[in-house]
Amino acid sequence: MLRHAVQRLLLAVPVMFGVLLVGFLLMQVVPTDPAVVRAGPNASAEIIEAIRRDLGLDKPLWLQFFLYLGRLAQGDLGVSIINNVPVAQELGTTIGPTLELMVASLVWSIPLGLFLGTIGAYWRGSLIDRVVMAISVAGVSVPVFFLGLVLIWFVGFKWQWLPFTGREGPLWTWQGLRAVILPAITLGGVFVGPVARMTRTAVLDVLGADHVRTARAKGLPERIVVLRHALRNAMVPVVTLIGLQIGFLLGGAVVTETVFSWPGVGRLAVGAILSSDFPMAQGTIIVLSLGFILVNLTVDLLYGVLDPRVRAA
Repeated sequence: MLRHAVQRLLLAVPVMFGVLLVGFLLMQVVPTDPAVVRAGPNASAEIIEAIRRDLGLDKPLWLQFFLYLGRLAQGDLGVSIINNVPVAQELGTTIGPTLELMVASLVWSIPLGLFLGTIGAYWRGSLIDRVVMAISVAGVSVPVFFLGLVLIWFVGFKWQWLPFTGREGPLWTWQGLRAVILPAITLGGVFVGPVARMTRTAVLDVLGADHVRTARAKGLPERIVVLRHALRNAMVPVVTLIGLQIGFLLGGAVVTETVFSWPGVGRLAVGAILSSDFPMAQGTIIVLSLGFILVNLTVDLLYGVLDPRVRAA
């Protein structure tokens, strides 16, 4: 198991290097000069050139990249061009709200998706199964921003049941819990459909297996047969999907945080890109990419827990 974890960690190194390279090159093709952004529209050419030297933009592109990697190795993510605040400091204040939003969205969407998929497989072909499939299709088809705007209009603006702008405190406070409900429903709503559909397919395959028929022949309660012998053995493909979807959930968090003015990394990334704040944009790309890699590593390790054959490999 330890060897498996080390192998996955080593594979993550070239992936992260590729992400850093692509993110760096993408910032170079943006038709905006960071020196001009920092100097302002009325600055002289001499001031702009001095700022370019100060930022290291006068050096060759390959040298800029390796200097950038050197600063990253020292934990230096740079300084924001817009507000002159260290990128690491700004990210430190926004990672918490993003994690809160993701936890709040996953804590209800994963159990609901597993439940819907399991009952849809157990009552295959029934009205319940059709309802589950309809929910799955709707969850896949409805865009995140559309669901968020609908909830804002009806629940927040028209009925005034819940706040729909900003974060009002941490999750363990009443104000913070009320403020996160609509963003969490929006972000988790697109998660339920894929999980329910994959769970239904995987449980259907396992329900016809020999060990499930043996468990029923022994007279075990149907609840034990479905949960312990069917659902658990069907979890490997479901966990794979959940891991991939959590990665894509980071992209959905960018949209959700923008729609609800949630002060997280996603909203910070959008603001940095729109304002051509290159150091801040690169910092957010690093954080989101690390999150994606850590999620996939966690999924790989969960394989060993769910399937002993992975531990023996």
